[in-house]
Amino acid sequence: MPDWQELVRRRLSGLRLDSNQKEEVHAELAAHLEESYEAFWAEGVPEPEALRRTLAQVADWKELQRKIRSARIRKDIMTNRVTQLWLPGLLTFALSMGLEAVVQKFGPRPIVLDLDKGTPVLMFYTAWLLMLPLAGALGAYLSKRAGGSVRMVLAASIFPVLPFAVVFLIAIPVGLVVNHNLEHHIVTAAYLSMSVGWVLAPGVALLAGGLPVHLLLRRRSSSQNAAIV
Repeated sequence: MPDWQELVRRRLSGLRLDSNQKEEVHAELAAHLEESYEAFWAEGVPEPEALRRTLAQVADWKELQRKIRSARIRKDIMTNRVTQLWLPGLLTFALSMGLEAVVQKFGPRPIVLDLDKGTPVLMFYTAWLLMLPLAGALGAYLSKRAGGSVRMVLAASIFPVLPFAVVFLIAIPVGLVVNHNLEHHIVTAAYLSMSVGWVLAPGVALLAGGLPVHLLLRRRSSSQNAAIV
């Protein structure tokens, strides 16, 4: 019986992956080929013909290398996005919303901004804003620990305001354009004040916690690398 591991290793010698990933790919493909070979043999196909049919399953080894590398790169990118952005971001979002609920129930009364007709537009929970740096710091820490880039770390730290940013920067302006019956001066005032209250102010507070954590961890990592060298 052929040494399938060695055969696959030779045929995929140009595969540009790290050693662990290469071994994993070699083992999976070798196991598949071996199963196919044994199936042909069990059907009574002579050994040379069984080997030929098995190898014929891979028409172009160079093309297979390209597809494997492309699939691995996409998998790594998706994995990195989950661990470096989505998980830290969602935890940061959950913490920020939890802090807001606590402040609404037990904290001081909010600062209320209203329009010229007395319609409430925004409630500024000052105590919540003062606690948001904790959430931002958590998001930055988790993202940096997962190997996140500067962009990923900062995005994870301000993740709670991103859904509101999408609404206020896209949905509301589109609504103004589509619906001409709205009082534009009132809606514009509401849009600006709500953007400040739900995007700008919380974003600054979250970044106030996330940015120092990023800088601290980067400095610590640089110091450890210098010590190793």
